Formats: sequence, C-alpha cells, structure tokens
Amino acid sequence: MFKGHVTWLYAFDIAHDMRREPLQSVLGRRVEPWLQASDHRVPRQSFFHRPQIVHLPSVESVLPGGGSANLERTLKILPVGGLSLAFTAPVQVERLEDLVAWHEPPPLAAVSAMRHLVQMVVADLKDHLIQPTPITEDAEAYTVFRLEPPDGFEAAAWMAENRREVAALLTQELDPTRLAEEKVAEILSKRLGYYKDDLLVVDWDAALLLDKRGPAMEVIHVLELANLQLCEMEAYDRLLDTAMERAYADLGRRGHYNRHLMRRLGELRVDLSRLSDELTHAGKFLGDWHLARVYDAVSARFHLSDWQRVVDDKLKTLDDLYQVLKHDQFNRWLLLLELVVIVILVLEAGVVVYPLLRK
Repeated sequence: MFKGHVTWLYAFDIAHDMRREPLQSVLGRRVEPWLQASDHRVPRQSFFHRPQIVHLPSVESVLPGGGSANLERTLKILPVGGLSLAFTAPVQVERLEDLVAWHEPPPLAAVSAMRHLVQMVVADLKDHLIQPTPITEDAEAYTVFRLEPPDGFEAAAWMAENRREVAALLTQELDPTRLAEEKVAEILSKRLGYYKDDLLVVDWDAALLLDKRGPAMEVIHVLELANLQLCEMEAYDRLLDTAMERAYADLGRRGHYNRHLMRRLGELRVDLSRLSDELTHAGKFLGDWHLARVYDAVSARFHLSDWQRVVDDKLKTLDDLYQVLKHDQFNRWLLLLELVVIVILVLEAGVVVYPLLRK
C-alpha cells in the first residue's frame, strides 16, 4: 500500500518583467514569502531565492483513481514575470503501476482550467506587470509523486526490488517488463537521497519522491522553480527569435530605420541580459548542498544549461547586430562630416575665386 500526495505543477510566462515592490494580495488572498522547512542541516543564512507564495482556497474534484477529494492550490510568483501553480491531491494505491493514471490531472487541474485561473491572476496583477504576454495553452507541466516511506524503509534495498516499476511509473508505461535495461538505468541515474529512508528519482516529465511531507516540500519547491525556469527560458527564446527576425528584416531596409532599430536592440539587449541573469541566480542554493544536488539533477533533465547557452548565443547575435548598426551609423556620421567639410571648402574657394572672376 502506498499513501501520499500527487502534485501537478504548471509554469506560465505572464510578463516580460515585474515591478519590484512587494505584493500584498492576489485574488483576495494574502501574499507570503516562501519559507524553508528542512529536516537536515542548512545554513543559518539562506542564500537562495524565495518567491512570493499565495495559498488559494482548496477545491473539490474527482481524482484520476476514482472518488473525490479537496485539491490544495498554491501560487508562486517570480519577479521576472513567471508564475507557477501547484495542485496537490491525496493518493492511496496498492501498487506503483496504479499511479500511472495519475500523470493525467483531474479536470479542475487541467491546462484549460489553469489558463482561466492565470488570466484572473494577470488581471489582478496588471499594475505590477511590465509588458504582459499572451497566456497560451502551452503551460510547462510537471508531476511529482510524493509517497510516505513505510516503517523500516531503506531506499537502497527498496529500489533494488522496484527499479523497473519506478522507471515505468516515470515514463507512463503500464508494463514494466517492456522497458529496456538501458532505459531503466538511464531513468534511475538521477537518483538522490539525504537519509537512508528517503529517495528522489527525477525524470524529464515527472519525479518520484519518498519522504515525509514537511521535508519533501523544499524538494518540491526546487523542482517547481526549475520547471518555472524552463518555462521562462522557452519564453525568452521565442522573444529573441521574434526580435532577430524583425532585426534582420529592418537591416535589409536600413536608411531611417537604423536609429529606431539600434535603440530597440540596445534596450532588448539590456533587458534580456538582466532577466537572464536574475533567472539564473534564482536557482542557486548556496550552502544547502542537498538542494543544490536536487537542482543539478532536475536542471540536467530539463537541459537548462543548454537553454541558457541558446539564449546567450542569441543575445550575442543581437549584440553583433547592434554593433553592426552602431558601426554603420558611425560611418554615416563620418561620411556626413566629410561632405560638410567638402561643402565648406567649396564655399571658401568660391569666396576667394568669385572676386577674381569679377575682375
């Protein structure tokens, strides 16, 4: 028998940036800083980012495994214009295979319902958002299966007995025997633990966490933050693609478009460089090496470093375009200056020659 909770995470990009003043309330609920609740030794001074969190009223919903229960809802807001929704439901199953159906959220936690809720949040935050972005159906989703470890549980022994079932759960396979041994080993390669009776296995679409609810919340927070970072990286990538397409189109016309394009590229370079830096630093867990390892594992699964490299490369391309335009403008100024000098010389020559010709 497995008891615990399933948490569905959804990340949305809602704006290019946000004003830095603290929020007081969202949808009539008080905004609080996220607090760490660890069961292991942590630094006295925490260095990692704490987003603002809102506990929304719970809602009753049917569950994937049948029956109904109240879904806990939390909302986290990052100052770079990112928003994460978490829906948590209680679960009790006989086998790990029974959890496969829980990859699909209940109707009240589906993406379409999330989109409506996010639109309400955006409307409530309109005075705090800078350049709000359209809310699409393409939310970045992630599922976390958190189960209570039974008495006398030892992660290493349990994993040796259930490795195929764990891999099948995270890949939504109903038949564990179908998975190749190489696939099982690859899925279980991102396996972590702090004590011998807790366990975390991270895959690209879901994670299995065997731990008590209190300590597990900080691990889920790291997974949620990484999922939100992935969403923002994808949003930045789309923004850069659009900016580069417009820049190349304007470069073909040149002329009076230069000044406007150069100003726009300069602003975009500064904004995206700052936002990229803030987003990257939001995932640093200095001092708490266990959470740092969790973040490293999930960021490797999400290929966050690859996304960061893509964004940096496109920022560099924008920088090169900016420098080309700047150099082009400088050359135009030099040409204009040379023409002015020539005109002045011609006028001076005319002043000297004209009286001579009159004689």
